[in-house]
Amino acid sequence: MPARNDAALAFLSARRSRPAKLFTLPVPDRDQLVEILTAATRVPDHGKLQPWRLVVLRGAAFARLADLAETRARELGGDDEKIAKGRGQYDLGKLAVVVIASPKPLPKIPPVEQLLSAGALCMGILNAAEAAGWGANWLTGWPAHDPEFAARAFGCQGGETVAGIVHIGTPPADGPDRPRPEPASLVTWVEA
Repeated sequence: MPARNDAALAFLSARRSRPAKLFTLPVPDRDQLVEILTAATRVPDHGKLQPWRLVVLRGAAFARLADLAETRARELGGDDEKIAKGRGQYDLGKLAVVVIASPKPLPKIPPVEQLLSAGALCMGILNAAEAAGWGANWLTGWPAHDPEFAARAFGCQGGETVAGIVHIGTPPADGPDRPRPEPASLVTWVEA
């Protein structure tokens, strides 16, 4: 039987989602963030493609992106609610890692598998940040899915998309956990 890692299982079983808007300073410094990203990039990556790239947001970048989200919402004819939702995570951001899915044109590795690798990286950053003692929250929001915003904000081009924006900071004290699904209601066992 393989060796169990009870500490890792306990950590994953107790992981909580905390709203990024409640994160405070301090945030990881550059060395701490490199440690998190080094752990996080150990994700499924078919063919060693690294079909993703990372953009780290700090400081004044958040104000610039909040203004850009508002500008883009107005360009799209958005109402006050769309503007507020677009600005939301950027107005309150302290540190975030943007994971850009950047699929490579290789027929033997389908684009969906490359996109899932970027999603796995988002989860890896989330878990590594929390394992290092920080709060982490994976968000996107409508601006991240708008190709024009993604191009202006993060330099996305030619098939690149934002897989996720992982905010990292000092988390609030733990409150109640949200309801979690019961695996028994989601799993089908196939044995023949």
